[in-house]
Amino acid sequence: MNKTVLVTGGSRGIGFGIARCLAEAGYDVAINGVRDESAVTEAMEDLKSFGGRVIYCQGDVSKTEDRQKMVEKIEAEFGKLNFLINNAGVAPNVRNDILEATEESFERLMKINLQGPYFLTQAFANKMVEWKQADKSFEAAIVNVTSISSDVASVSRGEYCVSKAGLSMMTKLFAVRLGEYNIPVFEIKPGIIMTDMTSGVTSKYDKLIFEEDLLVQARWGYPEDIGKVCRSLVAGDLAYSTGQVINVDGGFMLPRL
Repeated sequence: MNKTVLVTGGSRGIGFGIARCLAEAGYDVAINGVRDESAVTEAMEDLKSFGGRVIYCQGDVSKTEDRQKMVEKIEAEFGKLNFLINNAGVAPNVRNDILEATEESFERLMKINLQGPYFLTQAFANKMVEWKQADKSFEAAIVNVTSISSDVASVSRGEYCVSKAGLSMMTKLFAVRLGEYNIPVFEIKPGIIMTDMTSGVTSKYDKLIFEEDLLVQARWGYPEDIGKVCRSLVAGDLAYSTGQVINVDGGFMLPRL
């Protein structure tokens, strides 16, 4: 039986890049998203072309009932889940200075970007512990996709930065809690990645990357850059490194003179 993976927000952007790398590597893949299944047909067919099983778990990670439906569908279709990739996330609808930002926007981002993955992880972690106790050979891991915004302050989207910083701490917490069960938990911290989320600021980042020496590696990042790292993590290549953070940022975080 193939090992199984759930990628939240897996129908486009970074999530799809992750899902595609894992499907290509032979995993059975479940992707989650809020859109109707008819809207993700192209993505599903692409993933299925690699020969593994692919299912769609429609739902909003911020809603308790939708998370429960995801757990139930995974169990019904796959039996067990080996790897959870918490990738789903949103940016503010409006970039507001933190002196003007609204509570409504803050609460929306906290629920989707932090509260949702926190409790989805809780649900699957409990299942993984059960499966591990019943079968010592069962392999599991959890990967949280955060952002360089966990560390880098952007005052026009403070709620996004705070939500991602919370997800970074969540990685540490679950890594510690699940250590006794040998279930590693990792954090991937993407930099500037070419997705629909960055499409509105392409010209800004083009200038910073290609003209102003923002990055050590002077190019945009792509979803497959994240996918390749994720593939190594679920393959067990860093099995003795739980809690570690991997920057996929073209050297953005390197201090330079």
